[in-house]
Amino acid sequence: MTATVERTAPVTKVRPPSRRKSRRLEPFTIASYAGVICFGLVCAIPFWMVVAGSLTAESALSQRGYSFWPAPFSLDAYTTLFQGTRVWLSYGATIFITGIGTAIALAATSGIAWVIARGLRRVSRPLAVFAYIPMLFNGGLVPMYILITQILQLQNSWFAVILPLVIAPFLVFVQVSFFRATPQEILDAARIDGAGELRIFFQVVLPLSTPVIAVIALFYAVTFWNEWFHALLFLSQPEKFPLQLVLQNLISSVTNAAELGTTSAAPVYQMRLAMTVITIGPILLAYPFAQRYFVKGLTLGATKG
Repeated sequence: MTATVERTAPVTKVRPPSRRKSRRLEPFTIASYAGVICFGLVCAIPFWMVVAGSLTAESALSQRGYSFWPAPFSLDAYTTLFQGTRVWLSYGATIFITGIGTAIALAATSGIAWVIARGLRRVSRPLAVFAYIPMLFNGGLVPMYILITQILQLQNSWFAVILPLVIAPFLVFVQVSFFRATPQEILDAARIDGAGELRIFFQVVLPLSTPVIAVIALFYAVTFWNEWFHALLFLSQPEKFPLQLVLQNLISSVTNAAELGTTSAAPVYQMRLAMTVITIGPILLAYPFAQRYFVKGLTLGATKG
């Protein structure tokens, strides 16, 4: 037997890329980080000043004004606010307006956007024009007031605050662009399997459109949460006021501050800041849940179509 010797090619070791090189930050990256940090500080410091002011005693706040750290520390404003029932009722009104308004707005926007995106003859184009006109022209305040109060009879109803904001034309066309990017093969496969239009919309299109729906829902939720102007127009019963209208009244009128608490000597300046924290606090918690959908939902919905 003869032994066979196989010649193998020399193995050359591939060196992994140097970690030092991958960790090296480019000047543009450093400048970007510095810019983002500076912008974050510009946004965070005023908010922290409001929080610190709401925790500062009324006497120190009226003498020295705002301070970076609350000294002396005081919870009188929060205690006064939550002693009465006005804030709890306002919270309920704001949650109802935000929750129901966002659900109605999302259903209306998605339905109109899907009909426009389908490209149906004699339906899609007139509906697109109908949705586009409010972006250019506004009917005005007086016709809207007559419509809400005399025709729809919604005076002192929370739906008077909800209905004028149900459809945002810009968000309709953002969602239209996203729907048009849905692969036609998926829709044809669903039709071949016997799915109807409603089943395609609810079980195929909407699950694929989660990013844009999450972003649009957040936009609507922020709009309804911050709404106070329509409440000022159409609500006259104080127990139905949302938080933002209570805050507006508190800022514009000092006498309303005493109505929120049970004590006659209410810390007015501190209560204004505490009311601001109470008003904007819950909506800030919504951003982290929708943040992961922001890039995909906005870029796909805004640049295609």
